[in-house]
Order: sequence, then C-alpha cells, then structure tokens
Amino acid sequence: MIRTNNELLEYIHSIQKRSSVSIGNMAFKAKELILEQDRRYNTVYVIKKGIAKCFITDENGKEFIQEFLGEGMEFGELEVFSEKYTICSVSAVSKLEVFTFSHGVFNHLLETDSRFNQIIMNALADKIRYKAPRHSYQHSYPIEDNLIRLKESFPEFIDVLPKKDIANYIGITARSLNRALKELQEKWK
Repeated sequence: MIRTNNELLEYIHSIQKRSSVSIGNMAFKAKELILEQDRRYNTVYVIKKGIAKCFITDENGKEFIQEFLGEGMEFGELEVFSEKYTICSVSAVSKLEVFTFSHGVFNHLLETDSRFNQIIMNALADKIRYKAPRHSYQHSYPIEDNLIRLKESFPEFIDVLPKKDIANYIGITARSLNRALKELQEKWK
C-alpha cells in the first residue's frame, strides 16, 4: 500500500558522498500540497522520510488516489521525460523530508551514471507494474476483501491514514468505508 524504494534512497546517499552533483533537501508539513495536477514543474523529488499521496482530482472535486509513496519513492520524474504538465497532484500525508533534483541534474545523472539510470528505469517499470493489478483487484473484489488486503500489507493503515484517503484509494465513499470497517473490526477482534 505504501510503496518504498530503499535501493534508490541508498544510492542517492552514495551519490552525495562521492559526487559534486547538486542535490537539494526540502521539508513539507502534513497535508501540504507539493505538486498540483495540470501544472509544470522543474523538480524531481525522492522521499527521505514520511508518506505522500499521489492523486488525481476530477472535475467534480473527487480525489482518486493513485498510490501512497514512502521512503525512496520518486515523483515529478515523468515531467523530465515528457516535458508536459504533471498528471497528478502530490501532497504530504505526514511530515515529509525529500531530496530534490532539478531536471538538469536529474538528466545529467541519467546520462552519466548507468547505475542511477537503471534504478530509475526499474522504479518507473515498478510503478506501471503495480497500478494495473491493484486497480483490477479493487474493481473485482468486495470492499471487505480490499480492506483485508490493505491490512495484510500495512497493518496500521487505519491509524496512519485519514479515512477519506483510504476510501479514495479504494474508490468508495467514506460511508461505505465506515460500514465495511465496522463489520471487519468485529471480525478482527
């Protein structure tokens, strides 16, 4: 549920130790909007600590959460390749610390550091590989099964994530989520 990429995080630490490449640092408060969909940004972010959510807001204001991002996960990188507006918004769920790369620095590393390039390509492939089965599962199984699956992958999800975000992640209403959680909590006792 909360995706991580320790390999990328460790590699960025090694780049900082051995290279003069300019890697920045930023911090965001919980609920702070970092990227807004349909805008242009020139920074790539990699999470050092905390949780962020990547989401799309439709014309009615409803959020659909693509994924929750944890340590080592990158965002803003698609715009390096496409030079288009961002597809999704990203906001901090908890206090967030990130590494930042300008598009120029990110491109430089992709072109000159084959290991960095391979890690980024693997990360992009994993993002694609992760989404289709998750979306398929959510549409094919009842709410309760989705919640059980979330609990198996992230046991404290109910305590860490706002219920509104859990509902948006599964693609249901908050009311349906509350009803399903109430039924499951009886079973989980």
